[in-house]
Amino acid sequence: MTTPQPPYTDPARIADALRGDGYALLRPADVAQLAGCSLAELTALAPSWNRLELDNYLKDGGRYRRRRHSCFVDSGETLTQSPHRAHWQPVEYNALHGGMHRLFVPIEPSTVEQPAWPKLLRALGAVCSQVKGRQTWYVEAHQFRIDTADGIGRPTPEGAHRDGVDFVAVILIGRANIKGGETRVFEANGPKGQRFTMTEPWTLLLLDDASVIHESTPIQPIGADGHRDTLVLTWRADAFQGDDAETTGA
Repeated sequence: MTTPQPPYTDPARIADALRGDGYALLRPADVAQLAGCSLAELTALAPSWNRLELDNYLKDGGRYRRRRHSCFVDSGETLTQSPHRAHWQPVEYNALHGGMHRLFVPIEPSTVEQPAWPKLLRALGAVCSQVKGRQTWYVEAHQFRIDTADGIGRPTPEGAHRDGVDFVAVILIGRANIKGGETRVFEANGPKGQRFTMTEPWTLLLLDDASVIHESTPIQPIGADGHRDTLVLTWRADAFQGDDAETTGA
């Protein structure tokens, strides 16, 4: 169950790992190579995490999470930003915050306009298509900062979960003055699991959401301004979550 080092995936077998294990874990250099850009270009996105807005929807009353959220459509040929919309999940996948239309501040245009942004999203979308066949992907992007200003910060207050999409990427942007934040991935319908801690910026975990459940453990401060920054991306075929339910009258 526990691995002394993160169980990194050979970048040549990302699709095979997703089909067989339900997840792939990439080193930062492999993420840059996959995206067709440099690590410096990816790192140029990071300062925007200092300008996230407080998440006022946390049902536990916490003030430890800041975020921005935007949506995109990847046709396989082009990546287009969608009109700003609320984030929605069914209660079956998020018992804590499901059923709520949560409208967050959008990701800054200066972030989306960076060359590395579309390169990263389109490259990962191509991997998703390798696994599930070519699709029009409906992509949601979430910038998160979990801080320890009030003591404990909870990256996944809903606990171990699936997201109700086809694929999920969790990318570490950075962590400072904290302990904890262990990543846990378990088979959705079996006993196998992995536990590891992502410590290097731009380490990327890509998940087949139907095959595995995931969570990150709480973080605690070991110095001033403790925080953990991540970029979470989700891919869903056919529609954004909520749109297909509204279309059918559900």
